[in-house]
Amino acid sequence: MTERSKGLLITFLGVLFVVPDSLFVRLIDSDPMTTAFWRGLIGGSLIFLVLIFSKGISVFKPVMGSGYSGIIYILLIGSTTPAFVLAVTFTSVANVVFIFASIPIFALVFSYIFIGEKILLSTLITSFIVIIGLSIIAYGSKNSEISSWKGDLWALYVSAAYAGALTALRKVKEISMVPTVPIAFLGSALIISIFHFPFADLNEKFLLFLCHGIFIGIASWLLTLGPRYLNSPEVSLLILLETVFAPIVVWFVIGEFPGYWAIIGGSLIIVTLFIFNLFKLLKENNSIKEY
Repeated sequence: MTERSKGLLITFLGVLFVVPDSLFVRLIDSDPMTTAFWRGLIGGSLIFLVLIFSKGISVFKPVMGSGYSGIIYILLIGSTTPAFVLAVTFTSVANVVFIFASIPIFALVFSYIFIGEKILLSTLITSFIVIIGLSIIAYGSKNSEISSWKGDLWALYVSAAYAGALTALRKVKEISMVPTVPIAFLGSALIISIFHFPFADLNEKFLLFLCHGIFIGIASWLLTLGPRYLNSPEVSLLILLETVFAPIVVWFVIGEFPGYWAIIGGSLIIVTLFIFNLFKLLKENNSIKEY
């Protein structure tokens, strides 16, 4: 198996494991911070134990030298755990994942600001269309019983935070940042436990908490590992699959219809980013000059 094939397989499996993430939040139907605590604790513990048993404690040494970039990555990834649960709690799953599709746009903007990469005309046009799609979703939230601007804002924060984490990751490309994921997740769970009692629903919903944590732990591992073997357009195209599948799964299992405005805005975002990343992929593979 080639490196690229390995990357495609690992990333695709990661996408499959992350698809039920929103559905678990809906099925658990608990206090958002309780769900976030167990999501972080179980997911982080799973990755931590796998790392310890497979690599030993020395696996954490390289990330200790990642400096401010590593700290920023850990803080941003850790903050997305409660923010994601709050997003799904206060708005529709479709809104959340469609807004998440804007992560590449945030990443490009942050790369321009913090790394100095130039923004091409095609990127500006894509960003403008994505903003229109997000505006359509926001408009639909005003007229939907299951959507709210509060959840939309949390989803927008997760997109920006994750893009910021990816930008920080590029500063330390030579270091595997997989060990930072359990640090981020467990740190988030620890902070939540200081301000919130997370054991109220444990007996009743332990199995759901456990499955949710296992799924997000495996997904986080694979989605951190897989992209190391792929270029960014391939990663972006694969992650768009989660944007398509997640609302369909939730709609099929619990009957949560996303609403027509969310479908229109989300479809505009998905199609635009698909074309944009497909063009970038063809450019990288065939050396097509981009204007």
